[in-house]
Amino acid sequence: MKLSTNTSKGIVAVLLLSFAMIVACKEEDDDDNNGISLDSSAYNLEIGDFPPPQISPDNPLTIQGVKLGRMLFYENKLSKDGSQNCASCHRQQHAFTDTAKFSTGVEGLLGGRQAMAVFNMAWNGNEFFWDGRAHLLRDQSLKPIQDPLEMNETLENVIAKLNADKTYQDQFTRAFGSSTVTEERISLALEQFMNSIVSVDSKYDKFLRGEATLTTNEERGRFLFFSEYNPSFPNISGADCAHCHAGKNFENDRYMNNGLDSDQNRQDSGRAAVTGSAGDLAKFKVTSLRNVEITPPFMHDGRFTTLDEVVDHYNTGMNSSSTIDPALLYPLNNGGLQLTAQDKADLISFLKTLTDDVLITNLEYSDPF
Repeated sequence: MKLSTNTSKGIVAVLLLSFAMIVACKEEDDDDNNGISLDSSAYNLEIGDFPPPQISPDNPLTIQGVKLGRMLFYENKLSKDGSQNCASCHRQQHAFTDTAKFSTGVEGLLGGRQAMAVFNMAWNGNEFFWDGRAHLLRDQSLKPIQDPLEMNETLENVIAKLNADKTYQDQFTRAFGSSTVTEERISLALEQFMNSIVSVDSKYDKFLRGEATLTTNEERGRFLFFSEYNPSFPNISGADCAHCHAGKNFENDRYMNNGLDSDQNRQDSGRAAVTGSAGDLAKFKVTSLRNVEITPPFMHDGRFTTLDEVVDHYNTGMNSSSTIDPALLYPLNNGGLQLTAQDKADLISFLKTLTDDVLITNLEYSDPF
């Protein structure tokens, strides 16, 4: 059948209009998506002289995943009233901890334990929190959000708030391939960012690399720190700190009772509340001594405000209890570590060489907003 000229022109016009609409719709879709897609580029973790960390294979560090986690770490939407975020209690200038004895939550309530420092999590191999109640870092990341003493928010509300934010829709797409916000994705992103926070560049690290020299007092403190306690030869007896705080990260991946309280005066059951074992009563995670100079107060309950008090505790102030670590019983039963005032000052001088100024000033860890 032969079409008239007018009919042919009409068909062509309709086809052109349809094509124009298709192009317009595609351009509108591109505008909505901004050309954003999954970017799985690996994040370069600067680990200094540390051994390679054991990152969970199902959550490798990516540039966009770490960026999303950093955004969430500083995001007030994670709290009930929009007034707090993770960094409220884990401040970069204090090695990502809180200098308050107990942190204050959105309802004005105090937490039950001192906020733990967040760095070198990538080398943490024995659960999270003082009592180890979170198996993985991703598990830990969600608990403060829901804790009535902390952010006191529901995950459902957090997801709704993030889903309504175009900036987060775009970043979830870059990190995970779609804009869908889920509880799991929030936890994975936070895990990635916290795993990216490393402390590997203190004066002591530079000393080990031959880039810095310790003072006489710092060197004497280093000797005391790594030397064993020997009451029979006080001139060469050390403080035996490395028994519990060893390796590159100055900890031992264990939960221990360090003689803070007797059985009668115990206020916190510690690890036993998680394991149900009486043998874990008053045992708490052995934390890293890196950055200890800038992370007061000390211990799970923040009872010590200065390093002098901490050293005095191990020197003469420990209490015997049924679960105290056997290695601590030896000095406890032999008159203490017998450290002189100069010994204590030198030991503290060495501890201060573990402060990492790069950690507390690194812009990659700072507030992105």
